[in-house]
Amino acid sequence: MILAILLAGVPGGVTAQTPTVVSAAASLTNVLQQLAGAYERRSGERVVLNFAASNTLARQIAAGARVDLFISADAAQMNVVAAQVDSSSRVDLLANQLAIAVPDDRPRRFSSARELTDPAIRRIALGDPAAVPAGIYAKAYLEQMKVWGAVAPKVMPTASVRLALAAVENGAADAAIVYKTDISAARHVREAFVVSAREGPRIVYPAAVVRTGRNSEGARRFLRFLQSAEATDMFERFGYLRP
Repeated sequence: MILAILLAGVPGGVTAQTPTVVSAAASLTNVLQQLAGAYERRSGERVVLNFAASNTLARQIAAGARVDLFISADAAQMNVVAAQVDSSSRVDLLANQLAIAVPDDRPRRFSSARELTDPAIRRIALGDPAAVPAGIYAKAYLEQMKVWGAVAPKVMPTASVRLALAAVENGAADAAIVYKTDISAARHVREAFVVSAREGPRIVYPAAVVRTGRNSEGARRFLRFLQSAEATDMFERFGYLRP
């Protein structure tokens, strides 16, 4: 339904009822739902949220999808749509960390990501390392740790970081490499290891107003709200870091 709204392209000017359409990385689902609700109650403006892997969202924007604000899980996907966004509005909104999730019926703690080479761990879910930011970050980190060659045959690539987490929840994978913030939102997984910000890749979420959207002023207002002290406190409660 949301994608239909994005692609509709209904003609006409912006009115008080024109929603602000926000395309955001799947890993931001829970916190942005909370923040959008708070913003709508306070401002009386409607926010429509569209969540998917950042590379999918970038393709939608490049294809002309109706989006007012884009929040990516990495700079690379924001750069893909550089021609479609207002560069003066671009800001690094948040930061995050990688973590390893395991099923709650087989909880364990890892002292290092090198333990993913354990033969007992047969399937490891992560976002597609050729396209999905979380998977790209994970592959880079495992290469840095010199274990990617041993781990790669076990990898189950998924279309988003949330789908990687779901693979652990439903028993399809023995572990997943996701964002730390995703684990707290899941029901049947446990945190086994968190990659320190000093050791891991620099994970930032850039946000920018899309020039081809229908409600750029609404997008700017919502982006300002996301940078407010109230929103920052909410992000931190969900486990995100300041960039």
